[in-house]
Amino acid sequence: MAPSFALTWDYRCPFARNAHEHVLSGLADGADWDVTFLAFSLGQTHVEEGQPSVWDKPEQDGGILALQAGVTVRDHFPEEFLDTHRALFAARHDKGLQLDDRTVIEEVLLEQGLPVEEVFGRIDSGQALATVRDEHEHYAASHQVWGVPTFIVGDQAVFVRFMDRSPLGADAAASRRTIERTVDLVSGWTELNEFKHTSISR
Repeated sequence: MAPSFALTWDYRCPFARNAHEHVLSGLADGADWDVTFLAFSLGQTHVEEGQPSVWDKPEQDGGILALQAGVTVRDHFPEEFLDTHRALFAARHDKGLQLDDRTVIEEVLLEQGLPVEEVFGRIDSGQALATVRDEHEHYAASHQVWGVPTFIVGDQAVFVRFMDRSPLGADAAASRRTIERTVDLVSGWTELNEFKHTSISR
C-alpha cells in the first residue's frame, strides 16, 4: 500500500525546504506516495498576544505572500505545482530573495509558465489567504501542529528536521528511503516521542 501523508510548509524555513525537496525528488522519481501539501504560517505562530494576527494584517508578515501563491498554484494549477513549489523554496534559500517582494513571486510564476494576473487576482481577493488560514487553524487544532515541516499520518503528527537536501539531480533513491523511513516511524512507532542528536557532526 502506498504511503499516505501530509506535510506542512512555509517557504522561509530551511528545514521545510530540505523535507520538501526530498518529497519532490521522490515524486519526480515515480514514488507512489499520496502527499497532501499543507500551508502553515510561521508568522502567525510568532504573533505576540494582543497583536493583530497575520490574517488581519498579512502585510506584516514576510512569508505570507509566497505561501498564498503556493496554495493558489497547488489548487488551481496542480500540474505546475511541484516545480513551482521547488522554485519558491529556491528563490528564498538558493538565491536569497525576499518573498514579500511581488516581483520575486511574479518572476517565479513566469518561469513556470503560470498566469501571473490570475494567481495574484486570487491573492488580492483574499481567497488565497482564507485557504492558508483554514489549513493553518485546522491542523493547529486537530493535530496541535506548531511548526514546519510536520509530517501528518492519520491522527499522528511529528515535527521533523532533515540535515541534508535533495536538490535537482540528487540521488532520488536516497530521498525515497528518507521519506518512507520517516512516514513509517510516524505511523508505526508512536511510542517514540523524541529523538535528537546532541551535536551535529558536520
